[in-house]
Amino acid sequence: MLQRCLASRPLCRRSIAASRALSARCFGISSIRKADVEVEATAQHQRIRPQLNYKHFVDNSDAIERNIRVRNYDGDHVHQIKKLYLRKEQILQEQAHLSAERDAANGLIRGAKSREEREKHIAQGKAVKEKLKALGEELAAVEEDMCYHGLMVPNDTHPDVPIGPEENARVIKVFGTPLQQSEPPLEDHLTIAERLGLVDFGQAAKVSGSKFYYLKSGGAWLEMALIQYAMDRATSRGFLPVITPDVVRTSVAYGCGFQPRKSEASQIYDVSTASTVSTTAPKLCLTGTAEIPLAGMFADKMLKEEDLPQRVVGFGRAFRAEAGHGSAEERGLYRVHQFSKVELFAVSTPQQSDGILEELRGLQEELFTELGLCVRILDMPTEELGASAYRKYDMEAWMPGRGNWGEISSTSNCTDYQTRRLNIRYLSSEFKDKVGPKDVRVPWHIKEKWVQFCHTLNGTAIAVPRVIIAILETHQQPDGSVRIPEVLRKWIPGQPTHLR
Repeated sequence: MLQRCLASRPLCRRSIAASRALSARCFGISSIRKADVEVEATAQHQRIRPQLNYKHFVDNSDAIERNIRVRNYDGDHVHQIKKLYLRKEQILQEQAHLSAERDAANGLIRGAKSREEREKHIAQGKAVKEKLKALGEELAAVEEDMCYHGLMVPNDTHPDVPIGPEENARVIKVFGTPLQQSEPPLEDHLTIAERLGLVDFGQAAKVSGSKFYYLKSGGAWLEMALIQYAMDRATSRGFLPVITPDVVRTSVAYGCGFQPRKSEASQIYDVSTASTVSTTAPKLCLTGTAEIPLAGMFADKMLKEEDLPQRVVGFGRAFRAEAGHGSAEERGLYRVHQFSKVELFAVSTPQQSDGILEELRGLQEELFTELGLCVRILDMPTEELGASAYRKYDMEAWMPGRGNWGEISSTSNCTDYQTRRLNIRYLSSEFKDKVGPKDVRVPWHIKEKWVQFCHTLNGTAIAVPRVIIAILETHQQPDGSVRIPEVLRKWIPGQPTHLR
């Protein structure tokens, strides 16, 4: 019973070219040059291969199609998988039959009593060999298409998640007191930031383009204080601190679920240099969130159950090509192409993941409460889950200058969606009791009974620009200054109480 992508088998050198083409198609890379398929075996071992459960897709195709449609994805992918899976089963049966014929022909060749009889059986063997070759090529194409369609299927959905678009989100909690308009009228963050000399959008536009910015003076210190504060709080709760790379392989980003929907433009910044153009080098991109390289830290690893859960907190830059709607609500720092972000990430067993989702949410509540913000927590509906989330909570802060709620954070349980695409597994603690230590040499068909895919969870601790907006608008004072939340002051030289 084949439940994994082609990648789950060892690769021989002759299969390298076909495998390169499969990798490109599986991860949404549509254009493959001839040079791209001439890959050395050493490079293949660096590539992370998805391991998808096609039998699960086939056995549950109707339920999966319903789930795909309520999440606003293309429901045809699962039906394509079903057709391709059935064809694959047929090919495997035909290969088994032809292999038996080939073995029989080889036996007849060895036992031939005359030259004529031997040549007759050799001709029969060659014909069978050609049929096997054709079936092998068809099998590779079928597996390629099946992997492509499999990666387009979003995660399952928690039964309590609201159905439909964003307006169907369910408010599950509100904490803090919203600041209301007064006399004189409250200012929005951009007015405050420009008046206090905290930002410069005009000069950044000349240097980098629209939606980029300089943070200056108190604005720069506010960003660094937020980062230090979030990293400190997370590490005090047992999270391992990490500084992540901001450039990753595009296949890793797609493996985390950041490939666009069929009707959407990609929000990823691709990276290329003169040394990588027209070469076999893996495609690279800028990270849209530290979640991607944090997930990549565990890729192709088999962990021990007794070492789970593992919690990390990463700082990195996020790059997003999204243009936004150009509305007044999105002006200033609200929607930008580059920003700093502190990300919470956890790897767990399936039994642990629901509890860790609530743990991440609790830590986020603690952070925003200490920052003095008014926040509401939303259980997000199906059309807002993206590809990877099984369940997602958004946190929106009341931004009084904007006169509206604005998203500042989210946290998601991605179950085994990312781990199947990045091959993150764990060995059950029962293996040690019944077989031996993790590294004991036993046949794989014995060991795999105790191997399962991990669950991954992520949550934004601090998305700096959005939190700066909330702080400036919430803590603005009648004299034009902004009160600095007490928990941030020790991270700013001189420990000032206000930005002036």
